[in-house]
Amino acid sequence: MAAHRVNRVSSNHSNLRNRVTVQYNRKELQRRLDVEKWIDCGLDHLYRGREEEMPEEVNIDELLDFRTDEERTQRLQDLFLSCHNNTEVFICELLVKLNGLQKQEDLHNDGIDLPQLHIYPTRPGSADRKVLH
Repeated sequence: MAAHRVNRVSSNHSNLRNRVTVQYNRKELQRRLDVEKWIDCGLDHLYRGREEEMPEEVNIDELLDFRTDEERTQRLQDLFLSCHNNTEVFICELLVKLNGLQKQEDLHNDGIDLPQLHIYPTRPGSADRKVLH
């Protein structure tokens, strides 16, 4: 009976870890997807009628590799050289959206590390004492 209780707790801990991982990754993936959609809509607006001049892509991960917003701004200005519309507002808003965004490779991790749970015996010397990992 004691072993059954330990296994049930262990199973619940495992389920909790999976649920937290899925929720964490889903939230971050959705946030990134929202930024990508926003970029697409913004580019459509900026290059309306001149789609052939639109940059092939705005690489979010490349922008996240830069250390400062000034470097990101310069890269974006270089990408939008062919744009005849004012890109300043778009760039400023994109910089805000990039703040705290994770690189794509970081979204494939194992999620949030949880502290180890310990099962303590209900009475001294109990056989169901076990550390869960």
